[in-house]
Amino acid sequence: MVVNVKTTPTLETTRVAPSQAAAVACDAPSQLFIGGQWVAAKGGRTFDVIDPSTADAIATVCDADIPDAMAAVEAAEKAAAAWKATPPRRRSDVLMKCFHLLLEQAEWLARLITVENGKALADARSEVAYAAEFFRWYAEEAVRSPGEFGPAPSGANQIIVSHEPIGIAVLVTPWNFPAAMATRKIAPALAAGCTCILKPAAETPLTALAIGELMRQAGVPAGVVNIVTTKRAGPVVSAMLHDKRVRKLSFTGSTGVGRILLREAADQVVSCSMELGGNAPFIVFDDADLETAVAGAMVAKMRNGGEACTAANRFYIQKRILADFTRRFAEEMAALKVGPGLAADKQLGPLITEAAVAKVDRLVEDAVAKGARLVTGGSRLSGEGFFYLPTVLANVSADAEILREEIFGPVAPIIAFDTEDEVVELANDTEYGLVSYVFSRDLKRALAVAGRLESGMVGINRGVVSDAAAPFGGMKQSGLGREGSHHGMLEYLETKYIAAAW
Repeated sequence: MVVNVKTTPTLETTRVAPSQAAAVACDAPSQLFIGGQWVAAKGGRTFDVIDPSTADAIATVCDADIPDAMAAVEAAEKAAAAWKATPPRRRSDVLMKCFHLLLEQAEWLARLITVENGKALADARSEVAYAAEFFRWYAEEAVRSPGEFGPAPSGANQIIVSHEPIGIAVLVTPWNFPAAMATRKIAPALAAGCTCILKPAAETPLTALAIGELMRQAGVPAGVVNIVTTKRAGPVVSAMLHDKRVRKLSFTGSTGVGRILLREAADQVVSCSMELGGNAPFIVFDDADLETAVAGAMVAKMRNGGEACTAANRFYIQKRILADFTRRFAEEMAALKVGPGLAADKQLGPLITEAAVAKVDRLVEDAVAKGARLVTGGSRLSGEGFFYLPTVLANVSADAEILREEIFGPVAPIIAFDTEDEVVELANDTEYGLVSYVFSRDLKRALAVAGRLESGMVGINRGVVSDAAAPFGGMKQSGLGREGSHHGMLEYLETKYIAAAW
């Protein structure tokens, strides 16, 4: 029997003044970045950027339409030949300059992320460091484009294999990591010698625009990186994908939208890299170190407030330690300080929108209606903003929607299991296959289970797997291709084979 951990659904914080958030936002660019210039949208339209902590508008940015997107493609085409011909060392130097400039502006960027995304400032600072690392990593990879040379088995000729830039790339990024998802795509594209158009999420355009300005200052040539902010993502991205000059799409977002974009890309046979949804299982065997497992659970669940595709979505705990783990985990969750991200003492900020809160609340209510026991949390916070209490659910039924959908919020459903075979079957019972987490002192068993899990990444005794030097991506309907490591640059390269006789 697990004792409930009581929480009070109130916002224990002094409101961060709208002027404070707006002051941070006002230093970011607000126009489109096309051909190395800041320009207004051709139709003159704009849209507001909302602070999720208050629901107040803190900035206004340009709302691009198809003519703006075509102007960005044109700019990328004009810059393509020269950037392709730029020596790898020069591309490397530019990316390293981007790395240093990003770190110089790290605190301001972290605050900018916080005011438009809502995440706690500590989370935002971690994201900026992670985002900068992609510039450094691909500055190093830019000079290491692979190649092969050797005789054909017949002896009739030599086999030469080289790699060249795939061409103009359209990069579509989500709102949950507005800096890191931008640099994770831009950096390998530039390292490979491609030009690109970035279409950031409408919820968080300011961070992308700020990074664009830093890249301009770092010496990225005009037209190599273009940034188009828009509330008309569907038609704008579709128009670019149907332009024969565009040869690459890299998308991070939901599986549903990914399916639509794959259909769109098929018309021009555009190469696609897709980092899609997740439904990560978090497995704790009864021989695990409980302190390590609970700490890992807090990171895997609550990094970015649970709004991450890598977030632990289903907690499978072996029965012998179920009560102890649930109690410790619930206590840690209940102790989190919730409030506006700019407030230095807060550990959990708001969700991104009112719709996100409604979805999380619906999933929790469905689970409780089907027999789940609320251990802690379970409601939104009173007052302004889009806040939801850190929540732990026990005894979650197999038919609960929360086990099928990506939660994208601070809610942890717990399910008991008996055997290794049982938990592997449960973990794999999903269309997704992005990441899994396994906790056990028995490394042989943990590695064996990792090998049986249908996911592109597995964390063993740790709650975070993301690293610029590691291949990030999933199996099944969690995506196609990889980002990060040397694999990430290969996504922007075409393989060319030459049969040479002399």
